[in-house]
Amino acid sequence: MKVLVVEDEKGLAESIVDYLSKEGFVCEVANTFWQADEKISLYQYDCTIVDLTLPDGDGFNIVQTLKKIAAATGIIIISARNTLEDKIKGLEIGSDDYMTKPFHLSELNARVKSLIRRRNFGGNNDMIWKEIRVQLPSRKVFIHEKDTVLSRKEYDLLLYFLSNIDVALTKEAIAEHLWGDHMDSSDSLDMVYSHIKNLRRKILEKGGKDYIQSIYGIGYKFTAP
Repeated sequence: MKVLVVEDEKGLAESIVDYLSKEGFVCEVANTFWQADEKISLYQYDCTIVDLTLPDGDGFNIVQTLKKIAAATGIIIISARNTLEDKIKGLEIGSDDYMTKPFHLSELNARVKSLIRRRNFGGNNDMIWKEIRVQLPSRKVFIHEKDTVLSRKEYDLLLYFLSNIDVALTKEAIAEHLWGDHMDSSDSLDMVYSHIKNLRRKILEKGGKDYIQSIYGIGYKFTAP
């Protein structure tokens, strides 16, 4: 799951990224309004955390841009501004949550997970598709109820597929989802193939079907055979 952190306080941004990365999220940071504006126009995120007071713009405008382009991301505002008017405005223009600074990182983490679970998985702790069951809080995967050990990237890849059943995904989109900003500096497309191969093998080894369909010249689709 990918998270964009829009925060000009670099120390706070690093703390959020460190905490959420340890929880399994792929995180990117924008320290300015224009960095954020560029990122949301280029990439997709599962959750965007937005500070309101940025040196070169207002976080409310980022929320409005996300709604205007119909981005699928969940939105959490974090701000030292704690007036009722700001909170109401944030929610009315499309954010899903509003947290007042200072806050505990554990609470932010819980709210990010709750928001993604609600938006992507109908609020359930388990995601079930065919013989595959993903236990979201523990990041455990079961095929035919048999525990299936996946690497972190294989787990993220499976969840990305399950969130996009029957959708043709390009190799570039998969790489960007798995590595975020780091994809440009890696042999990401070869690594995508390697993770696809391993995920397919592990599903088949537990008696699952081959749901990963290769699409020539494009990428892959997760679909019932």
